[in-house]
Amino acid sequence: MDCGGTSLDLTYPHIMGILNVTPDSFSDGGHFFATQAAIKQANQMVSDGATIIDVGGESTRPGADAVSIEEEIRRVVPVIKAIRSQSDVIISIDTSKPDVMREAVSAGANLINDVQALRVEGAVEAAAELAVPVCLMHAQGSPKTMQDNPHYQDVVSEVATFLLERVAVCEAAGIARDQLMIDPGFGFGKRARHNLRLMKHLSVLLTLDLPILIGVSRKSIIGKLLNVSVEERLAGSLALASIAVWQGAKIIRTHDVRETAQAVNLCNYVMQVEDSD
Repeated sequence: MDCGGTSLDLTYPHIMGILNVTPDSFSDGGHFFATQAAIKQANQMVSDGATIIDVGGESTRPGADAVSIEEEIRRVVPVIKAIRSQSDVIISIDTSKPDVMREAVSAGANLINDVQALRVEGAVEAAAELAVPVCLMHAQGSPKTMQDNPHYQDVVSEVATFLLERVAVCEAAGIARDQLMIDPGFGFGKRARHNLRLMKHLSVLLTLDLPILIGVSRKSIIGKLLNVSVEERLAGSLALASIAVWQGAKIIRTHDVRETAQAVNLCNYVMQVEDSD
């Protein structure tokens, strides 16, 4: 995949490090709100094995309030510029707003990660114009209300259908299929049982013939099922990441880059080993 001149080899799984430049994200809100702290964290994640840094200026946790376009740009652009000045790592902009996409790519981002799958007015056109890869994520509802009462008849087929529809919209707008990846959206308008079914049947999404990105790091399903706090969810995050890679996921989005990279690399070694001595 061509990320604005930087090649992303998807024959093996990659680590996407989460860099929330926000005061209110569910796990690390406020930790990297200051630009210098964010840059230091980005450098550490690259050192720990991240090949992609996902910069976000608006929390998408359940119940989160929206952030203005101007404020989101103010948060992310200086960080993206600083990272780009120091590294050729792939930088992803985690946003749904067309204006933020444009400013972020201009600053040095070379991938768009959109939890709304380019459904905001003008987003598809902006992505086509910017000509960088896009990750399309499934979400039922908005972050403010998505966990109020999520409901599905068949979560796996409904998520697959939604993603196929969004891919078709992107292709019609001139975005090449080989510039798209998909994310089933764990925790975005889904109860624990929905997340479990999606994980169990993740291989179904491989039939869409697109790279799969997975974000399960420290999410509430781990806390609910294992009865652990956010700070105690590393083991559960690694277990889910490993299951996802085993089923074919190509990008794992995580807060804990070093540990996740080790787990993913071991999975890949086992998957790639020859069957005969």
